[in-house]
Order: sequence, then C-alpha cells, then structure tokens
Amino acid sequence: MKQLLTVLYRFTRELLAALYRGLRGHGHLVGVLLLGVAIPWLLFVNVAEDIWESGGFVGDRLILEWLHARQAPGPDQLALFFSRAGGTTIMSGVSLTIGGLLLWRRQWSAAWFFALAVGGTMALNITAKLLFGRARPALWESIAPEGFYSFPSGHAMGSAALAAAVAFLVWRTPWRWPVVALGILFALGVGISRLYLGVHFSSDVLAGWFCSVGWVASLHVLFSPHMVQLREWWRQVRGRIERMPLR
Repeated sequence: MKQLLTVLYRFTRELLAALYRGLRGHGHLVGVLLLGVAIPWLLFVNVAEDIWESGGFVGDRLILEWLHARQAPGPDQLALFFSRAGGTTIMSGVSLTIGGLLLWRRQWSAAWFFALAVGGTMALNITAKLLFGRARPALWESIAPEGFYSFPSGHAMGSAALAAAVAFLVWRTPWRWPVVALGILFALGVGISRLYLGVHFSSDVLAGWFCSVGWVASLHVLFSPHMVQLREWWRQVRGRIERMPLR
C-alpha cells in the first residue's frame, strides 16, 4: 500500500508540474477550461444525477409555487415576452442571421463554431429529453402551456448557447463586456420566464444553462489556437509520466 501511495503521489506531482508549466501565462485558456468547461459540465452532471435518482431538487416545487403566488398582468406579459424571444421561431431567425453574416464575411471557422454551438445544443437538448423523459410541472394551468418532456429546458439551453457563442465571437473586440452583460440578462430572463409560466422546474433551467455553457466553451477551445497549446501540454505530461520511476 505504501508503494502504491508513493507512485500515486509522484504521478500527481508530475501531472501538476506539467500542468503548471504548460498553462503558465495562458490565463484566458485556464479561465475557459475551469469556468467554461470543467465547472459547468460537473454541475450539469450533478443536476442530471439528482434528476435520474430522485426526480429533481427538493425546492423545485416550492420555487414554482412562490413565483405563481406573485403572478400579475405585468409580470405575465414580461414572462411571455422573454419566453417567445427564447422560442424556436425567433431564436432560429437570429441564429440564421448571425450565421449568414459570418458566411458573408467569409469567416468560415467562426461560422462552423457558431453552427455547432447552436445546432449542437439543440441536439443535446432533444437527446437529454428523450433519455430522461421527465414530465413537465402540472401545478396549475399555464398561460403558455407546452408539450414534450421537461428536462433540460430547451429555452434555457438555446438562449445560453446563443449568448455564449456570440460572446466568444466578439471576445477580442471592445463589445465583449456589453455583449456578455446583455447575454447574461437575456438568458436569465428566458430561464426565469419558464419558471414563472410553470412549464419547467428550476432544475430543468439550471441544467440547461450549465450544459450550454459547457458545450459552447468546449467548442471554443476546440476551434481556437488554444488547442495547439493543449496538445503541447499533453505531450509534456505524457513524456514526464513515461519517464517517471515506478518505485
């Protein structure tokens, strides 16, 4: 046992040393890998596990009931506005416009990234809905009823994917922080509207946000020059592991 622990310690030390050397000076890459890829995917898996094993969060029903108790004509219209803005028709139109603009400007890599970000998100959403088969909330008669399965929220996934993809596209321009702020507000508005309308549980919306951010950030790394850095880092890690003594 002592020998095994020694080997594991040396392996971990070499791995961390290679990680430090390979990613030192690449703050953006480290931030994307940690905040954009690792954490969102881990959170999504955690939420999905709760859905699979226990059917959802303990507070899912309480949150919906709290929002329903505060329904009024003004918030009703605001929720309907955000819900329609995050729906298939408007989101498809916006996505096609952005994709067409990228093609017109001959930004082929960016166009592929955007198409996979938005289209891949929808494919993931449909796959997860069919896999989990979670029924929608039925606590009251919604003013905007929906069919199909509930988990994860397609509106939350679509709005977060669009916001994240556009943010990555304009990241190196002066527009990045206004786009990030507007994107976050848009995704929050769409997600909360789905709760307010009673057509999704909070776990549906949270999982949708996490999954989309993780997917889009993963694509960003794949399509960016950072992929070369990651391959170089992985070669360093493999070399150090292969040279590491086993005893």
